[in-house]
Amino acid sequence: MAYFQQAMPDPKTELDYDGSPFRLLVAVILSAQCTDKRVNLVTPALFEAFPTPETLAAATEEQVYELIRSVSYPNNKTRSLIGMARRLVDEFGGEVPSDIDNLLSLPGVGRKTANVMLSVVWNEARMAVDTHVFRVSDRIGLTSGSKTPLETERTLTRHIPSDIIPKAHHWLILHGRYVCKARRPDCLNCGLTSLCRHYSRTSRSPQAPTPA
Repeated sequence: MAYFQQAMPDPKTELDYDGSPFRLLVAVILSAQCTDKRVNLVTPALFEAFPTPETLAAATEEQVYELIRSVSYPNNKTRSLIGMARRLVDEFGGEVPSDIDNLLSLPGVGRKTANVMLSVVWNEARMAVDTHVFRVSDRIGLTSGSKTPLETERTLTRHIPSDIIPKAHHWLILHGRYVCKARRPDCLNCGLTSLCRHYSRTSRSPQAPTPA
């Protein structure tokens, strides 16, 4: 983790949410299988129309869908957002809960989303495992043979000091997004090659023959 400490001393989520737990929750729900860039294009108009849980809870599906139609799975996310807002209003006084069980009770909130909220908003030692974290952890060698995001989460939280887990979550996401990409990892511009299991394996592989 020393490399990340030096390269990214203060990593943060790339979702725009203006410091509001409610807005972050909306953005994270929208970000499932969608890029942060796309979500950030959608949320300004959505937050202008529905700035609070109360206003979103009172919205119709047609109103919300029209504003988020360009994200992935807009129908499902529309229902999740309205259901989440109604649950916040009805059961939590319009406030985003700060414990994992209550977060998981909200429509559209799975373990990854709950861990993002706890890590980003409340700085808890929670490792949210998305596709980037899952892939990068295995490639580098932080995990070995993990079959599920939960296995990866447990391994990482067991071996990474709890005080840097909130940062480590962002380090792994950003590294996967910009360097250790899914289809073509940019090993030439990676500072972890001396430690990376994937690079060690591929650098020892024989070169493929050049086509005639």
